[in-house]
Amino acid sequence: MDSQTTHSPTLAKSSATSNREATAQSDAVFTKYANATLPKRSALTAGLEAYAGTWDARHASHLLRRTLFGYTASDLAKAKSLTAATCVDALLDSVDEVIAPPVSVDALKETVPIGQTWVTADYDGTITNVRGRSLQAWWMNLMVNQKFSIREKMVLFWHNQLPTEIDAVGDPRLSYLQNVLQRKFALGNFRDLVKEITLDSAMLRYLNGNTNTNKNPNENFGRELQELFTIGKGPEISAGNYTNYTEDDVKAAARVMTGWVDVRLTMESVFVEKNHDVTDKVFSDAYGGKIIKGRAGVDGALEVDDLLDMIFAQAETARYLCRKLYRFFVYYAIDAQVETNVIGPMAAMLQANGYEVKPVIASLLKSAHFHDVLNLGCMIKNPLDHVVGTFRQLEMTRPDGVDPVKSYAFLNVLVTEASRMQMEIGNPPNVAGWAAYYQNPVFYELWINSDTLPRRVQLTDILSSAKGYVYYSADKNATNLDPIALAKLSTKPGTITTLISDLADLFYPITLTDLQLAYLKRVMLDTLPDYEWAAEWDPYLATPADLKLRSAVENRLRALFVAMMQLAEYQLC
Repeated sequence: MDSQTTHSPTLAKSSATSNREATAQSDAVFTKYANATLPKRSALTAGLEAYAGTWDARHASHLLRRTLFGYTASDLAKAKSLTAATCVDALLDSVDEVIAPPVSVDALKETVPIGQTWVTADYDGTITNVRGRSLQAWWMNLMVNQKFSIREKMVLFWHNQLPTEIDAVGDPRLSYLQNVLQRKFALGNFRDLVKEITLDSAMLRYLNGNTNTNKNPNENFGRELQELFTIGKGPEISAGNYTNYTEDDVKAAARVMTGWVDVRLTMESVFVEKNHDVTDKVFSDAYGGKIIKGRAGVDGALEVDDLLDMIFAQAETARYLCRKLYRFFVYYAIDAQVETNVIGPMAAMLQANGYEVKPVIASLLKSAHFHDVLNLGCMIKNPLDHVVGTFRQLEMTRPDGVDPVKSYAFLNVLVTEASRMQMEIGNPPNVAGWAAYYQNPVFYELWINSDTLPRRVQLTDILSSAKGYVYYSADKNATNLDPIALAKLSTKPGTITTLISDLADLFYPITLTDLQLAYLKRVMLDTLPDYEWAAEWDPYLATPADLKLRSAVENRLRALFVAMMQLAEYQLC
């Protein structure tokens, strides 16, 4: 018997020609205004020095927008009660939680009874879709019910940085375990996470690591480990060869990784000695001509650490991750000033802390650079920020969770809506993650096109309607907005100017113009004077059981919410 080392751990589009032509014409309008080059912001010179400016609703909400999937009025109140620094500390206070795993909600196809988890059950490969949807609903639930914590945003960051696809892996149990792994390392050590992901069963399947042998080396993982996961290409020197690594380095890395496979029954990865390449692996000058000595027997498994030690010894590995963090939390354009004032110091801090991520993120979020006015509202919301954030900010009613079938049906509605806007959790488009975080020079602008923008507006229109969003059609269960309850979160809901101003703090990252504020008043009152709102609100408060008064107030508020979420500023983060 071979000695082994165990490592634990659509949208359907219309085929009609006229529809395609209309879409192409509409997309041409979006393309016309998309970035042709990266924007220049020479006035932005702040670095990682601590932010010492005003801590108000605008800056507090900026921090919350970037670290939460939508913030509620109570989240904003909590943030404003703290200081800029202590608010970051609270968001990064990552207390480990015991999170119940996903459960079965399909009585026809699933072999596990409804309400019981399938993550420890055997799997024959026939119900990937059923369990995949269950996994997505479970993950969505954690986003919708997130605490005052950056954890869920970091889980998405790692899912984008070190991605696999549920459908491609083919066993949702493995995708679940990978999500748990990324959750565990959300604010942990980057090198340790990469080591775990390298030997993770889902990744071994996704990038063909389980077929990588000494007789038939597979270069997929060795390439993506360097190109996408850790050090990045750098400028191209010649065809296939880059500043930070070469094609020969890809081949050498593949040989280092030979011998690892995943075992379906145990959901573990194991090292099979006879399949490992025991010869020396010679790397290029990009790595200083490093030689990883070939090891035989069980010691061959240790070559993975040699490979990662070599990669993480490179200063560019730290810079590569810091650029990814910057583009995820701050902005996509990284010019020479940002590289010098922000990326360089972040990378130095990351290396000095042995690749511990938490201190680096804390420094970035507490910095004068992060709070520079040019960085407020400069992002376009990704689909999850839009979908989950809207549900949370409107404080929509949700299933009580007692019935897992109805609860998961609601959560899968959110998954579907985000997917229609081109961000399906668990199934990124490819191993590079979502293009909005790397596609130069358009980046976040990719989230908005002739297909996705109408879907964004349609969703907010539906959520603001009296009917709500039906998520379980059998019983016509719907998630509903209580417009009066939301209005009551204002400091003075009976004063129209204050009401709109408080809602603007909740909905927008930038200050509305006087014309926009006047427009929103007209939406509510038409040509009536401001005091007419109080003339309707106050009588309702005095006699809330009066259905006629309640209906009149609700209708005006719903019209306001629709108009506010249709403004372009609502798409900003």
